[in-house]
Amino acid sequence: MWGIAPLYFKELAMLPAAEILVHRVIWSVILVFGLIVATKQIPALVSVMRNKKIMGILFIAGVLLAANWLLYIWAVNNDKILDASLGYYINPMVNVFLGRVFLGEKLRPLQRVAVLLAIVGVTILIVSYGQLPWIALVLACTFGTYGLLRKRVPVDSLTGLFVETLLLSPFAIVYWVMFGTEYSNLATNDLSFNILLIASGVITTAPLLCFTAAAKRIMYSTLGFFQYIGPTLMFILAVTLYGEPLEEDRLVTFGFVWAGLVLFSLDSLRAYRVQKQAKA
Repeated sequence: MWGIAPLYFKELAMLPAAEILVHRVIWSVILVFGLIVATKQIPALVSVMRNKKIMGILFIAGVLLAANWLLYIWAVNNDKILDASLGYYINPMVNVFLGRVFLGEKLRPLQRVAVLLAIVGVTILIVSYGQLPWIALVLACTFGTYGLLRKRVPVDSLTGLFVETLLLSPFAIVYWVMFGTEYSNLATNDLSFNILLIASGVITTAPLLCFTAAAKRIMYSTLGFFQYIGPTLMFILAVTLYGEPLEEDRLVTFGFVWAGLVLFSLDSLRAYRVQKQAKA
């Protein structure tokens, strides 16, 4: 679902990225609240909303998530899906780096090599183009920092996502009322377009719910491999369906990042097996 999301956002290309983000926030609030009620998690939600410290952290996390969403939507609708794909390939190694800096987690030798390969790949892109691949780096860093904050907060994903989007909803409503285009008036849109807008809530929450459900059922190292399906599908869509140019320099960068990911994944799998044997 994450990998084919560009197909959806391309259908809304006539809207500014900020307006698509507004709909993504508002419809996510409504959908996730319905899920919280259906799963009887209201007491957990009330407990979280009474904790000012947690609410503050979730607000910052929500801002980071909104920034990530906004840039991703803008990249898709401005024919920069390859840059977005590179960002989500780099993201796992950004997580490793953040874990080392802020959580004191030690990097294993292969992890160091993997991060170094990614740095070399990005450096090649900088030298060849004369500028930072800022879209990829911002996407990777905002989502990585968001994950770090969420790791430090004892809140389940559903409740956390609701609070984050709820705190952003006043800003979204103000934008909708003050700066929305003619498409923001649902009364004048045709039904199919309104359904497309409302579906932004599903596009946001469904992959996240599947991810958290999978995390409880399968090995985390296996889940790590699956996470690369998303940017790989984005890469394929960008090159084949949308015809984004894949210059030699950019392909070399992807090659280094892919090599780093192979090492990263193999190291994660080996570490998991060692831990499993130790527990046994």
